[in-house]
Amino acid sequence: MPVVIIEMWAGRTEEQKEKLIKGITKAFEDIGIKAEHLNIIIHDIPKTNWGMRGEQASKISP
Repeated sequence: MPVVIIEMWAGRTEEQKEKLIKGITKAFEDIGIKAEHLNIIIHDIPKTNWGMRGEQASKISP
């Protein structure tokens, strides 16, 4: 039973997350894995809890 773990910055809408889950599910179905055998976990992480280049992501300009 595959488990997909997505770690991304917080801020996506419920609709965006639903679209992401559906897209990942379709990709797995395309390679022969049934949706009922797939688990997808989204971790919404605040930018203050994410470090990049020695800084908090919240302090880095896009």
